[in-house]
Amino acid sequence: MFKKERPIPPELVKLRILNYRAKLTKKEKLQLSNKEKGYAGELEFDCLIRDLDTLVINELLLEFGETLFQIDTLIIFYGRIYLIDIKYYEGEYCYEDGLFKTIAGSEKKDPMLQLNRCHSELRQLLQKYRYNYPIDAFLVFNNPQFTLFQPSPNPQIILPTQVNSFIKKLYKMPSKLSDVHHKLADLLISLHKTENPYVRLPKYDYDTVEKGITCGSCHSFDVSVSRTKIACKDCGCEELVEVAVLRNVEELRILFPDIRITTNLIFEWCKVIDSTKMIRRILKKNFKAIGNTKNSYYE
Repeated sequence: MFKKERPIPPELVKLRILNYRAKLTKKEKLQLSNKEKGYAGELEFDCLIRDLDTLVINELLLEFGETLFQIDTLIIFYGRIYLIDIKYYEGEYCYEDGLFKTIAGSEKKDPMLQLNRCHSELRQLLQKYRYNYPIDAFLVFNNPQFTLFQPSPNPQIILPTQVNSFIKKLYKMPSKLSDVHHKLADLLISLHKTENPYVRLPKYDYDTVEKGITCGSCHSFDVSVSRTKIACKDCGCEELVEVAVLRNVEELRILFPDIRITTNLIFEWCKVIDSTKMIRRILKKNFKAIGNTKNSYYE
């Protein structure tokens, strides 16, 4: 039972939009690529455990003291909790004496150190609320194109060739749950933080991002507008004008959450629609109008 489904990470949503509305640097494009791979790896793992008859909580951002820590997957079994960090790394790595690096010698952040810190913070948080379940922490590498060389096996590290046996083990775990387990899950979800202040995104502002309605399929700006439809000249995808406008309003709100949505603003943002009356009609239909003057806006 997925008590909390895995959302698309907010930073990934913004990076996707900025990828076609701004000029990302090579480093920023790499950041986007890594986020996409990481999210794909998490979804793959979700598919493997979707039929578990127990409580699964995905993507938690919690705080203990003044420390924020993130959990990819938390599984609550009858007698213990599994804390799982999913890494979709690709290539050959080696891990020895606390050093995690590529075969070429490029040193990376130690994922085991991150896992153990998360384990410690979660244990203390649960103790604060008088939950004393033992916690087992695992680092799961589920990209088949990943290889790790290490001097001796680490039971906390699950390599691609070990994922299937690890999943089988999960399905054999005792899962007869009580109200106490459900209350614990509800508590953790209630403690989830929706914003991570440490997320780093490319710098952008309203004046510099590219405006215009994009294709809902290929994100091209080269679209034509008829009375009822938007058609992409690159891929041929068609979309109702209202659907396309609302999708692009949502992009604007994601990039600039504090901005006031007005008819003139959306007219400028969508660019290719030459009727403010059409924009106003769509906004009135789908949002609540605040005020009845030229300065009215929509929520």
